[in-house]
Amino acid sequence: MSAEAAERIRLRLSEAFAPDEIEVRDDSALHAGHAGARSGGGHYGLRIVASAFAGHGTVARHRMIYEALGDMMKKDIHALAIKAMTADEATQATHP
Repeated sequence: MSAEAAERIRLRLSEAFAPDEIEVRDDSALHAGHAGARSGGGHYGLRIVASAFAGHGTVARHRMIYEALGDMMKKDIHALAIKAMTADEATQATHP
């Protein structure tokens, strides 16, 4: 189920933000036995680069992502580690 959920995360965020880059990592296996894992919610890592994040701080970017994921945040996702940035920020992060 979590591989399917990871793909749904990628699709929803691609539709919402038309990102330059998106990577969704399923980290659920690292949290086996965790309460969230037992209830069916997966643990995921997200790296997304999109112009839609320009002018928004970290909290606003996270809220934008949560809104785009909608009901998935309540049932399919227990934890989501987010790195959301603009293309300029991504370039600076890889070429300091």
